[in-house]
Amino acid sequence: MNSLSVQSLPLLQPRTDVSLPTELSLRDLPERVLQFGTGVLLRGLPNFLIDQANRQGIFNGRVVVVKSTDGGDMSAFSRQDNLYTVCIRGVENRQLVEQNVVCSPISRVLSAKQQWESILEVATSPELQVVISNTTEVGIQLVEDDVRQAPPVSFPGKLLAVLYARYQAFEGDPTKGLVIVPTELIPNNGTKLEAILLELAHLNGLESEFIDWLETANTCCNSLVDRIVPGRPDAATQQTLTEQLDYKDELLTISESYLLWAIEGDERVRQVLSFHQISENVIIRPNIDQFRELKLRLLNGTHTLSCGLAFLCGFNTVREAMEDDRMAAFISSVMLGELIPGIPYNVDEKTAQRFGFQVLDRFRNPFIEHRWLAITMQYTAKMQMRNVPTLLHYYKTLGVTPRYISLGFAAYLLFMRATTQEDGVWYGERDGETYPINDPQAGYFADLWDRLTPQELTSAVLKNTALWGHDLSQLPGFADSVATYLSQLIENGVQATISTQFDHYEVVIK
Repeated sequence: MNSLSVQSLPLLQPRTDVSLPTELSLRDLPERVLQFGTGVLLRGLPNFLIDQANRQGIFNGRVVVVKSTDGGDMSAFSRQDNLYTVCIRGVENRQLVEQNVVCSPISRVLSAKQQWESILEVATSPELQVVISNTTEVGIQLVEDDVRQAPPVSFPGKLLAVLYARYQAFEGDPTKGLVIVPTELIPNNGTKLEAILLELAHLNGLESEFIDWLETANTCCNSLVDRIVPGRPDAATQQTLTEQLDYKDELLTISESYLLWAIEGDERVRQVLSFHQISENVIIRPNIDQFRELKLRLLNGTHTLSCGLAFLCGFNTVREAMEDDRMAAFISSVMLGELIPGIPYNVDEKTAQRFGFQVLDRFRNPFIEHRWLAITMQYTAKMQMRNVPTLLHYYKTLGVTPRYISLGFAAYLLFMRATTQEDGVWYGERDGETYPINDPQAGYFADLWDRLTPQELTSAVLKNTALWGHDLSQLPGFADSVATYLSQLIENGVQATISTQFDHYEVVIK
């Protein structure tokens, strides 16, 4: 069996189930992108998009990847001529999607520790236009770094050194600034990175002319990425995919079919990031708050309102719940019927519905194992951040009690009923087996469940402004609705309660 490389590509043809690089994408294209990070998210989203754009002659640029950490092995990139396969697996409009794409956007991978001078050479290239990063959330933090080290310690330190080298090489030419797009999953990642760069420049005593160039010639874009790209496949999955592909790929990457990359930027950013033309879900706008709100309220909010109910009903994964008609009815009803009208942001209803249906397709993905118990971590904080603003806006807008949010909240209260404690961890019970309650408020709830009736507990929790920032018991009918559902869940069982609610689930799903 062949290993993936440029030399082996002719041997893989013709393959109807693998999309191979085109002559356009394999050209010796200019290195337009400097990327900090070698992880699968970057390979499965930004690099994938650049590859697709190169195939159509749109972006016509390749990526120099900087490996900043000591861990991991870079040799697989060199052995495979920086080629890698993205196996796309998902659901779109309830239809399974399976695609295999051999991508070729990466020109080389450089070690920051061993090849820093080569990285600075890339920084001074006239073809360079873009910096992309994914250094985890910890990467975008201020460290009192010396940018004259080779290399600096932190990611912002390395990036500032790159920008300073570029400034010096082009003598402060304002047209040689870069478009910088961090993809780390923190709010306002571009704004935060820019502030750190400026502070670090002052700490290093860099000249005021450079600091002016840093601010005016470069653009740090806030961005939001959303695509599930799991880590390296387990041995069994790797073996199965290798047999299907009929070649070996040490960098094989699995990705869901859905993608979203929302980038805050102006017309210059649109021109530089021309690969956005590849997908309508690569969005460049002056403000991307709408997309952050849609993800937070519809995807994350639905997860939070559904996880306790689904788990206590016996489902371990999101996919399992979506295969059950009544549980799927609850998930779709709470999202489309209550969370969309409750979004505390001015968003077009059709846009929200389209996003919601895409989320439901993602939940149905049989190739992704997303466990409900993992979603319950920090349950209380997630409920407050993701769903309380939606609940308040729902009441403000419609003035009625939300039926499904009430049921989801009641299931949250029931999930938080601890029965035992061991080594500082509280445990609840489902079907005779214990489960961990990974929430800092677990002890608080254990105390309430020990001494209050369900109705009293509901009232006490909803009145706790320290948890929610509001007295939720003041919302008309909400406390009664939650308490009623909680009693039904306890007395009748979770499955029976859901069945009662969705006797006509066919209508709800449609």
